[in-house]
Formats: sequence, C-alpha cells, structure tokens
Amino acid sequence: MAEARAVGSLPVANVQELAEACNSRVDDRQIPERYLSKDPSAEEVVAGDDSTRAIPVIDLDKLLDAQSSEEECAKLASACHHWGFFQLINHGVPDEVIGNLMSDVAGFFKQPLEDKKEWSQQADSLEGYGQAFVVSDDQKLDWADMLYLQVQPSESRDMRFWPTRPASFRHSVEAYSSEAATLAYRLLEFMARGVGAEPASLRGVFEGQAQGMRMNYYPPCRQAADRVLGLSAHTDPNGLTLLLQMSHDVHGLQVKRDGRWFAVEALDGAFVVNVGDALEILSNGVFRSVEHRAVIHPTKERISVALFHYPYQDRMLGPLPELVKKGDKVQYGPTNYQDFLKQYFTAELDGRKHLERFQLE
Repeated sequence: MAEARAVGSLPVANVQELAEACNSRVDDRQIPERYLSKDPSAEEVVAGDDSTRAIPVIDLDKLLDAQSSEEECAKLASACHHWGFFQLINHGVPDEVIGNLMSDVAGFFKQPLEDKKEWSQQADSLEGYGQAFVVSDDQKLDWADMLYLQVQPSESRDMRFWPTRPASFRHSVEAYSSEAATLAYRLLEFMARGVGAEPASLRGVFEGQAQGMRMNYYPPCRQAADRVLGLSAHTDPNGLTLLLQMSHDVHGLQVKRDGRWFAVEALDGAFVVNVGDALEILSNGVFRSVEHRAVIHPTKERISVALFHYPYQDRMLGPLPELVKKGDKVQYGPTNYQDFLKQYFTAELDGRKHLERFQLE
C-alpha cells in the first residue's frame, strides 16, 4: 500500500527477544514501563463462550445457495451493522493453503533474531519486520512483533521485505492472498445485496486494488499479561479484513460493543472478518468499523495473520449513493483517501477517534 511506504515507525526493541528474557527463570527482569498500560482487565470483558453474546457466524454455503441466500445475506448485513465482525465458516479456501501459510509464518518467527533482521523495516516504510504506529519516544508500546507486506497487486510488491526462509514462504503467501481476495470480493457482493444494493457496487471499489498482510507474533507475558496489550484498541483503515490465527485454543482478539469488550473465540477453520473504516464511509455508517484489540496470554504465544483489502488509493472516498437510503443524513463528506491513510499511519492507535474526525457535524 502506497501510504505504508511513505511513512515509517520509530525503532524499538524486539518484543519476542524481550519476552524470552523476561519469562526466563534465570533472568527475572520486570517488564519495561513503556509496555505497561492501564490494566486492560479493569474494563468489563464478556466471555465469548456465551452463545447469546458471541459475534455472529455466517455460512458461505448458505450465501451461495439460492434457497437460503436472501436470509443469510440479511444476517450478514445485520452482523456488519450491529457488530462490525463475524466469523465465516465453509469459506472455501483450501485447508492446505491456510495450513501452508500459517506453518511458514510460524517458521519465520521461530528463526533467530539476527536472521529475521534481514527483512527489517526501513526508516521510511512500515513494510518488513518490526513495529508500526510508534511515533514518539514516550508512548506506550504493544507487546508484539510484526511482519507487514503489500501482497497485491503483484507488480507492487517490494521483494526486499519478503522472507526467503522458510523456502516456501513466498509461494504460501501468494497462494493464500489470491484465494482470500476471491473470497473477499464475494463477501462484498453479498454485503451489498444484504442492504438492497447492486452486488457490483462494493466489489467494484476494491477489486484489483491493494492488499496488505500483517503477520503478528504475540509472545506470552508471565509477569504481567493483564498489564500489557498485544495490539492497542483501534479500527482498521481499509475496507474488509480477514483474520486467521495459528491456534484456536489461545484467544486474544476482543471486540468493543456498548462500552464492553467481547472476547472472540474463533471457531476451528473459520475466518474472523471485520468491517474497516473505508467500508463504514462507503456505506454511510450502515456497516460499522468497530474498535478491537489483542490481549496477551501469560504462558502461550499467539500468531495471527490479518489480510487487509483497500479501495482505490487515489479516489475521493465518500458514501456510495446507492447505499444512502432516502431520508438518511449523509454522515461522511468526500475524503481524500490517501490523506486519510497518511494520517492513520502517522499517529498512535486510538480507538475510533481517527475515523470520527471525518464525520460530518
């Protein structure tokens, strides 16, 4: 993504190495103050195992079936409006493709730090191995490392940041990104149908455009898991995000709704999908970009892969006329999307505040 290449992030310590030292019985160092935040557990968290409070589950097979599609489309639209998140089952992305990707991502993070440094970020780009959203020397830091790549369109890739170890890494990313893009475009069509718009109305904004992949490594934190955050509360600036995680018995994602945090317990084999800022703007608030965060386990690592689908970079982004219902107030005026992204990537993560700056009075 162009804007991720125009800005950088201040260098900070490698969290994986720091965690290994802090969790070691030999070196019982305290967690550095910059990683200790207001107690995340001080806010109410609702367990995800309560089926009446879990984020909705959408079945792609039902979306594709003529007899059940209308009802499932309505359910999808409702999930995107009320939650901004849903889990997608029967998604059609081959298990082998997902397995290969997650195995290679785990293989990358398991390498010695000196080997991973070969793919480190440059000073003027978020691509590569390192951190994001570190814009000052005194802000609180997240307990995680990442590898960020622009994966589509293929001609836009900067291969300096694409690991060659494991040997199959690049192929795995290519195969997965292609399958996931097809899935995302299908979902956008069904989302449009769910609110009575033409299926092509949303797909046309995203098809063939930038696709970014953020691979996250969240180390355990034995001493202070309840005082560190893996990823600060934020919304995503893109249109649609598809999330995978390595192990379904280590849960870290939490979604904010009605002032409370809901723990997301991902179903085995499912994608967790969420609406981003661009889709909220395009839909005039019909679809909601919801605040979410990642918390840390005291003894187990967590690895996840988020795939972001972006709209045209050089467009003025605003509500699509076909998604503004008669009599509804237009919530967002035309916004230069490149400026929107630049402001997003050059600031600390701060819940929904970035998006709310662009709302009309």
